[in-house]
Amino acid sequence: MKYVSVWNDILNNYNEWIPFTDNHNHPIIIGRDEHQYYEGVRAVIGGRNNNLLFITYYLQNISIFDLNTFRFIKHDTLPTNDSIWFHCFVSNSENGQGQQMMKINQEINKQNYQMLLFCNNTGLSIEYDEDNNTFQFHQLPVCDDIAPFNCYAYVCINDVILFFGGCSWDEIYFVVVSKSAHKYSIRENKWITFQNALPNPLHYCVAILSEENNHIHIIGGSYETHRKTKVRIWDPLLLSKNEIKYIIEHWIQTLKIKLGWIDDFNKIIFKYR
Repeated sequence: MKYVSVWNDILNNYNEWIPFTDNHNHPIIIGRDEHQYYEGVRAVIGGRNNNLLFITYYLQNISIFDLNTFRFIKHDTLPTNDSIWFHCFVSNSENGQGQQMMKINQEINKQNYQMLLFCNNTGLSIEYDEDNNTFQFHQLPVCDDIAPFNCYAYVCINDVILFFGGCSWDEIYFVVVSKSAHKYSIRENKWITFQNALPNPLHYCVAILSEENNHIHIIGGSYETHRKTKVRIWDPLLLSKNEIKYIIEHWIQTLKIKLGWIDDFNKIIFKYR
């Protein structure tokens, strides 16, 4: 689908589902075989040239699909006993900063691509070496409050992942739906729990950032939710794009910097804010 806002006057050939085809107009099937179970799948796009689709799915699978060649190039098994589905799977924010800096220093082009995965008791840092086509997995802590849950909404903002709601099953298989929110700091490797912070229980939802990174929209789920919340509520230190821009402009004026300034410097400064 080629998406544009529904408020845009130009809607021809947009917002319509069309088959995913290769250069010869043949349908592309993203699946290793017809027997794989893809409910609750999660995926991110990344890699050195942003052409790799990393797919994590039930039971403990991770695969890489090359969006240029339309082929699977790697498969591995995640080191966990949990069933991986309806989980959190994000790109580490440092990847984007590194990719911007590649324009300045080509050596960074050799860095491994990093991702994070959370599901129930499982926390994993995943590194992919594109040159050698290999994975490395590292265990991450999972706080006791979120460990029973999956099916949460989540969003990654810089070096913080925010989780909203989630569900689990108790001893007699009744569904337990959470009203709590959780925050994981990638840089500090620490968790914070906001008990009963949500007005209603949430599960099977998605969370997305606004264009300026200052609001979070929580959409969907069993209760057909659409909630809007300010990022600052969950982390006062998180700055929007406009706020970063204003701060840097003030620095430039104060220091009377006359040299050329490129967007990559904004990324570097934000990382060490």
